Amino acid sequence: MNSLSLKNRIAFHYIISTALLVFVVFIIIYSIVSFTVYKNVNENINFEAAEYQEKIHFVNDQPKLLDKSEWIKQEHNEVAVNPVFLVLSDSKGKIIEKSENLKNENLKIETNSNSIITTDVLMSGKMLRQKQVPLYSNKKIKGYLLVAVSQQEAITILNNLFNILSLSYPITLILLFFVARIITARSIKPILNIIETTGKISQEDLNFRIELPKKKDELQLLSQTINELLDRIQNAVEREKQLTSDASHELRTPLAVIKGTLEVLIRKPRNQTEYLEKIDFCIKEVDRLNNLVSELLLLARFENQKQNIQREDISLNAIILDELSRYSDKIKNKQIVVKHNFTKDYIIKSDQYLISIIFGNLISNALKYSNQKGEISINLHNENSLVIVSIIDNGIGIMKDNINKVFDPFFRSFPNNHPEIKGTGLGLSIVKRVCILLDINVIIESEENIGTKVILKIK
Repeated sequence: MNSLSLKNRIAFHYIISTALLVFVVFIIIYSIVSFTVYKNVNENINFEAAEYQEKIHFVNDQPKLLDKSEWIKQEHNEVAVNPVFLVLSDSKGKIIEKSENLKNENLKIETNSNSIITTDVLMSGKMLRQKQVPLYSNKKIKGYLLVAVSQQEAITILNNLFNILSLSYPITLILLFFVARIITARSIKPILNIIETTGKISQEDLNFRIELPKKKDELQLLSQTINELLDRIQNAVEREKQLTSDASHELRTPLAVIKGTLEVLIRKPRNQTEYLEKIDFCIKEVDRLNNLVSELLLLARFENQKQNIQREDISLNAIILDELSRYSDKIKNKQIVVKHNFTKDYIIKSDQYLISIIFGNLISNALKYSNQKGEISINLHNENSLVIVSIIDNGIGIMKDNINKVFDPFFRSFPNNHPEIKGTGLGLSIVKRVCILLDINVIIESEENIGTKVILKIK
């Protein structure tokens, strides 16, 4: 079965279900014909029995036919068409009269029965349906009337019907199989189109899309889903290319600065102060380069979602206070006032390392973009089943048009306007990726020269 093509498998499954259905239909047809045929046999024998019963009278408590000659004449006229067999007996089963077409045969008489009996009997290799009617005189059984008709015609009809159905059954299934293959071939044509289109798609060319079938069915939904998947893949590949391009540019910049500085140093002898100054500058560029590589590796790890999330009960209060402690020197140097409103201990179930990355980047950004003697507020509160964290600064803010771009790798809003603020533009990208991993909703609200508010909604 697994070696069959999809078209043949569908046709095969279709033919199995159809075979069962046709079989049931044939059984019903045979049953209806059988019921009708035997119903006619029963009506015939009942009619004959009633007709002959009217021609019987009693002489000395013995049943006799009123007009035997007429009965014999009628019997001879009907024997070749639909023979009727007749036996008239006394109460002890002794035969008084019988039809000549019985010849040496006799019908079986049940002398102990006082009710009408209908049975099937075999006589001379032929099936008969026999009806025995008790004959009463003075409320006593004085004899029996036995009427039998041949079932040969009914049997012949049913045998012929059985043979016809048995022969037509496999022929019908074979014809239906080929019809099913033709219908299936037309039905799976959109699938073949999907295969053909996806076969043209490569990493270098992701622009092909599957033509949607006109009928709104499962195949159209499948085609639409694949197109949406291709859109996501193309976007991911384009982001990856952009990230690679930006990363190459960002890595070349400090390397070029270091190379240029060292080339200046070796052009002519320098005094110790100049050497120390240039070496210190190169060390800072190396630190910047090292920080950039670390952030790129971290971003790539989150991009591939290879980070194993270790969920445990952690205190948000403690995480925030630890990060503020890490940046205590910067807070002191810029004389920034940090306010936090912790009315209680807020416990969440998450990954402590990843949560630390989020708050480390957000607090670092808030300090970095705050003005001298600025103010930062950190607030926590519950809202329904969520913990809401807001980090607010009154720094330089972000232009309205750039708010949707702040999560893009290497994006920095007008870095030339603030050359004193160093950075790689990867911090918020890392925050966004980590928030996606931890199912945290992050929202940024900002206004230029007013400040920025970052809201985290943690489940």
